[in-house]
Amino acid sequence: MKIIIQIGQLLLSLSILIILHELGHFIFARIFKTRVEKFYLFFNPWFSLFKVKKGETEYGIGWLPLGGYVKISGMIDESMDKEQLKKPPQPYEFRTKPAWQRLFIMLGGVLVNLLLGFLIFTFILFNWGEKYLPNTNLTDGIWVTDSIMYDVGLQTGDKIISVNDTKPESFINILEEMLYGGEMHLVRNNRDTVVIIPQDFAGRIVDNSIHKRGFLIYPRIPFIIREVPDTSQNAGSGLEAKDMIVQINDIPVKYADEIVSILDTIRGKTISVVIDRKGEEHELMVDVSDEGKLGIVYGFLNFDQLEKLGVYNFSTYEYTFLQSIPAGFLRAKEELLSYIRQIGLIFNFKSGAYKAVGGFGAITNLFPPIWNWEAFWNITALLSIMLAFINILPIPALDGGHVTFLIFEMVTGRKPGEKFLEYAQMVGMFIILFLLLYANGNDVYRLILRWIGK
Repeated sequence: MKIIIQIGQLLLSLSILIILHELGHFIFARIFKTRVEKFYLFFNPWFSLFKVKKGETEYGIGWLPLGGYVKISGMIDESMDKEQLKKPPQPYEFRTKPAWQRLFIMLGGVLVNLLLGFLIFTFILFNWGEKYLPNTNLTDGIWVTDSIMYDVGLQTGDKIISVNDTKPESFINILEEMLYGGEMHLVRNNRDTVVIIPQDFAGRIVDNSIHKRGFLIYPRIPFIIREVPDTSQNAGSGLEAKDMIVQINDIPVKYADEIVSILDTIRGKTISVVIDRKGEEHELMVDVSDEGKLGIVYGFLNFDQLEKLGVYNFSTYEYTFLQSIPAGFLRAKEELLSYIRQIGLIFNFKSGAYKAVGGFGAITNLFPPIWNWEAFWNITALLSIMLAFINILPIPALDGGHVTFLIFEMVTGRKPGEKFLEYAQMVGMFIILFLLLYANGNDVYRLILRWIGK
C-alpha cells in the first residue's frame, strides 16, 4: 500500500509539471500565431489513452509516462517529422518566425517551471510557515547513528561549528554540506577539533545506502520505552511503554546513547533505574543481559515529538502573504543553486556522486509512504526547479539545445541547416536515452543488491 501511495504522488506531481511545462511552450506559440498540432501528457507511441481535437490542436494522454510534448508545426523535434519540412514554409510554422520569437517559444517551458517552483514555495511558506532545528540548539552535540560517520571521524557529542567555512544554520544543512568533502570544524570535549571529510564521501553514502537505510547523524534523543516484550527478562519489572529512563545506578542520563554506553559496562547485573512516567519519577530494579541489553525496545523520536517533549527548541517562522513572496523567491533561488552545485559534484568522478544518479525509482522514494500535502508540494516544487535546469542544458532534443542553436543564429545571422538540426536532434535523443537507461539502471542495480543482501 505504501508504494502505491508513493507512485500515486509521483504520477500526480509529474502530471502537474509536464502539463505546465508544455503549456509554457503552447502559450508562447499561440502568442506568436504558431500552430500547435499536438499537446500531450505522457508519450503515445502507437496509441493514446485519450485524445480529442479542438481547433488545430489534438489534446491527449499517452500511455508511456516518460514526459510529455507539444508538436509545433515546422519544427524539428522528437517526432522527427521530415515530411512536413519538405513542403513550402507556411506563415504559421515555427521555422518562419523571427529568431527572437522562436527563442521565447523554446524558453516557455523552462520559464513556467521556474515560476511554478517559486509560486509553490511561496504557497508553502504562507500556508505552513517554516520550521527547522537550528544547529546551535544542539548544545550537547550530534548523535552518530551509522558507522560510515565514525569512519569519517565524527563522534557522538560533537558540536558542529562549520563545514567548509560555512556555518550550517539548520541541523539538516550539515549533511548536505558534507557531500562536497573538505574540512569540518567542531568542538569535542570542549576542545576545537578539525575533521577532514574525504572527497569520495558522497559515493560512500550511496554505497552505504544500498545495504541499510536510515539517518547517518541525528539529534540526540532521550531513552523512551516503546515496548516491553513478553519474552524480555524485564517483562515483570514494572517498566512500561512511554517510560523515560533518566538515571541508572545513581548516574543521571539524558540521552539514549549514554544509556547504551553505560549498559555495556554492567553486563549481566541487576541495576537500579529511575524512570519518568507522566512527570513522576519511579525507581525500579531491572536486569541487564550478558549482551548489555535491557530486553526492551526504545522509541525513535521524530522532530515533532522532540519539540513536544521540549528536548529541543525549534525555530518557526510564519509569513503573511506579502512576506511569503520574497521568501518563496529566495527559497527557489537557494534550491536552484544547490541543485546546480550537486550536478557539478556528479561530474567530479572522484566524488563518487555519479553513483547516486537515479531514475523513476529514486524519484518515487523522495515521496513519503503516507499522503502528506506539505511534503508533496515541497517535492513538486523541487522537481519543478530541477526540470527547469535539466531542460535548459545545451543538449540537442532538450529545450536548451534548441536555445543554443537559436542564440548562435541571432549572434551570427546564420541559421543552422535543417539536415544539421535533424542529425543534432538524433544525437540528442541518443544522449537522453542513454541517460535514462543509466539512471533507471542504477535504480535496478541498487534494488538487486538490496534483494540479495550484498
